Amino acid sequence: MAIYAIGDVQGCYTPLQELLTRLHFDPARDRLWFTGDLVNRGPQSLEVLRFVKGLGACAVCVLGNHDLHLLAVAAGTAKTKKRDTLDEILRAPDRDELLHWLRSRPLLYHDSDLGYTLIHAGLLPPWDLAQAQRLAQETEAVLRSDRHQEFFHHMYGDLPDHWNENLRGFDRLRVIVNAFTRLRYCDLDGNMDLRPKGPPGSQPPDLLPWFRVPGRRSRGLKIVFGHWSALGLWQGDGIIGLDSGCLWGRTLSAVRLDADPVEFFSVDCEPYQSSHAA
Repeated sequence: MAIYAIGDVQGCYTPLQELLTRLHFDPARDRLWFTGDLVNRGPQSLEVLRFVKGLGACAVCVLGNHDLHLLAVAAGTAKTKKRDTLDEILRAPDRDELLHWLRSRPLLYHDSDLGYTLIHAGLLPPWDLAQAQRLAQETEAVLRSDRHQEFFHHMYGDLPDHWNENLRGFDRLRVIVNAFTRLRYCDLDGNMDLRPKGPPGSQPPDLLPWFRVPGRRSRGLKIVFGHWSALGLWQGDGIIGLDSGCLWGRTLSAVRLDADPVEFFSVDCEPYQSSHAA
């Protein structure tokens, strides 16, 4: 059995199939971890969603910001954006089944035997694994409940920009979701700045990548994440970044986590969104 983590697919179904062929993936034997953002901006989001759902127990996928955006649009609490490619899913005869499955995905997945934690974007510096698991489960319970539509109505926004255990209601949930699905940079006090999207070195001088903040309580934890295409493939201090920019004409990447040392694999991608890149 092999366990592979795969970076943000974002509707790029053909490169995904090419990557799985290169991996000699066997669903009867192997397991796949997806870093989230299965959908949006790419040409075949419906095919990707159907395929990953169809893998059943041999695939784990955490929620990304584009997945949550799809769910909010479907709930009628958000509008599509200029470069969104969600219409095919929203018109599909099996949309309700697909969206229910997606809404049931976790924000965090931890494998205690393998020793890896899977998230989409980041962990706030004050969070250790136990706290991150508790906060993920707290938010997942709302997403899976009858309150999910109300939550999506309040999901968008950059504030509050820091964690406080005394936060309540939708402010509390928004901080949790923003950390798990949008985080790139923090200041030394652990306050999020969700505006910069460039690679390390391009950010304002008072900010650091979330995984470089001194005193981060999840230091020592082996973490796999996506979300940050400008960062590209990244490995260091137990952290693996896997969003290598397939959507923008770079590569779709995977890492075999049960190998020692871990092994990386990539396939080239067509630049579906490159003419619109910002």
